[in-house]
Amino acid sequence: MTLGELRTLFIGLKQYEPVDSNELLDFARQRYLKGEIALLQYRDMIRELEALGAKKPDYELEGIIHSHI
Repeated sequence: MTLGELRTLFIGLKQYEPVDSNELLDFARQRYLKGEIALLQYRDMIRELEALGAKKPDYELEGIIHSHI
């Protein structure tokens, strides 16, 4: 699945355009967790979305930092 296909799926299911790249990032994560996106595709999408300005939520980043201390 490409980022364009993800966006089309988002619009088809939600019936509106994604507000920003963060919304697509969350949607990609949901699809990945449901097994609808392969790991390599998911990683590529995350990189593309982050290049467009998407950011993971602060609480997620804090959990990673705390788990490595």
